[in-house]
Amino acid sequence: MLHERSSDLAVAAKVDVPIEELPAAPGPGVDRYAKIAVVHDWCPNFRGGERVLAQICKQFPNAEVFTLFDFLPLEVKEQYFRDVEFHTSAANRIPMVQKFYRSLFFFCPFLIEQFDVTGYDAVISSSAAFSRGVITRPDQPHLCYVHSPVRYAWDEQFSYLQQGRLGFGPKGMLYRYMLHRLRTWDTRTAHGPDLMLANSNYVRSRIQHIYGREARVVFPPVSLGELPCVEDKDDYYVSASFLAPYKRTDLVIQAFNEMPSRRLVIVGEGQQSASLRALAGPNVTFSGYLPRKDYVDTLARAKAMVFAGCEDFGIALAEAQACGTPLVAFGRGGAVDIVQRLGSSPEPTGVLFKAQTVSHLKEAVERFEENSYAIAPRACAKNAGRFSEENFDRAILESLGAVQALHEIM
Repeated sequence: MLHERSSDLAVAAKVDVPIEELPAAPGPGVDRYAKIAVVHDWCPNFRGGERVLAQICKQFPNAEVFTLFDFLPLEVKEQYFRDVEFHTSAANRIPMVQKFYRSLFFFCPFLIEQFDVTGYDAVISSSAAFSRGVITRPDQPHLCYVHSPVRYAWDEQFSYLQQGRLGFGPKGMLYRYMLHRLRTWDTRTAHGPDLMLANSNYVRSRIQHIYGREARVVFPPVSLGELPCVEDKDDYYVSASFLAPYKRTDLVIQAFNEMPSRRLVIVGEGQQSASLRALAGPNVTFSGYLPRKDYVDTLARAKAMVFAGCEDFGIALAEAQACGTPLVAFGRGGAVDIVQRLGSSPEPTGVLFKAQTVSHLKEAVERFEENSYAIAPRACAKNAGRFSEENFDRAILESLGAVQALHEIM
C-alpha cells in the first residue's frame, strides 16, 4: 500500500522538490491494487484525454474515477472502463447539461473541490483545466498528468474571446473577469501535485512558463496493436480532428482549394462543421465521424496526414505515424515531438512548416511531394513505437513510485 505519514512530515512532502532530486522508484515497487482516485476534468466523449484516463484505470484495478461531467456511451464504458466506478459532480444532473456544460467553466473550480478523495491511498489527476485542483491530504501522494494548462484562460484567451465575438461590452467584460478569476485559482492550485507529467515538450515549456514548475515528459499512449502499417497508399491526403477553430482545418481547406488536383478527406465533426463544408472546394470530401475500424483504414491508406493547428500533443498524428502515414504539420506543439523532420533525420517521417498561412502549408505539401520517396511507411511506424502503451504504463508506475518514495523519506 502507499503509506501515510505523520502530518508534520507530510506538510514538507508537498514542497515543490526539483525533479532531479525525486527518489528513483521502480514501477514494480508500486502496489497496483492500491485504492487510487483518478480525477479527470470531464468526459464528454472518448477522445485523447479519455484514452489516457482509460489507460491509467487499466493499470490500477481498484481505481475509481472522479469527473465533473460524464456523457460517455454505455458501449464505451463497457469496452474501456469495465467495472470502473465513476463519481460525478452535482452539476452532472442538471437537465440537458450536455448542451452547455462548457459554459459552466467558471463554476468548475468550486465543483472539483467538492470531490472527497482524502480516503484514497493516492491521487492521479488527468488535467487540462480543473482536476489538478482537487483537495488532497498533505501526506497523500498526488501525481498529475497535464494535457495542457487551461488553454482559454492563458495564452489562448484572446483567440477564444475573438472566436466568441466577446469584445469589451458587458458580456465580454464579464467573461474576461471570470477568466481572470480562473487564472488566480489555477495559479494557486499549481503546487498541489507532488509531481507533474507533461504530455509533450511543448506542454512542459508552458508549465514552466505559467506555473514556474518543472515537469517530466511522458507521451500519451497509442494503441499500436490496432494500427497496422500500410505501405500501399492511395492518392488522397487526410485531416482528422474535432472541427474546432484552434485545429485550423479552415487553413488546410483553403490550401487545398488552391491545389485542385490534390484530394483531401476530412474526418470528424464539430462546431465548425457547417462553415467548413461551405468553405470547401470540390476536391475536399467530408466523411464525418467514422467507426474506429473505418477511421484507422482511412488514416492508413492516406498519402499523408495534414494538420495546421497547434496541438499540445496530438494522438491522431501519432496514430497516423503508426499506420505508416507521413505527416505534413505546423511546426509547433506536439508535432515537433512526433515528426522526424525531413532534412534533419536519417529516417524522416514528415514535413513541418513554420507559419500558419496558406502559402507555407502549400509549400510544405509541395516539398513532401518532391521528397516522398525519402519518407518510408516503415520508418513512420517505427517512429510511433516511442508512444506505445507499454512505455506510458512504465512511466506512470515509475512516477507514482517516485512520489510514493518522496513521502516515505520525508
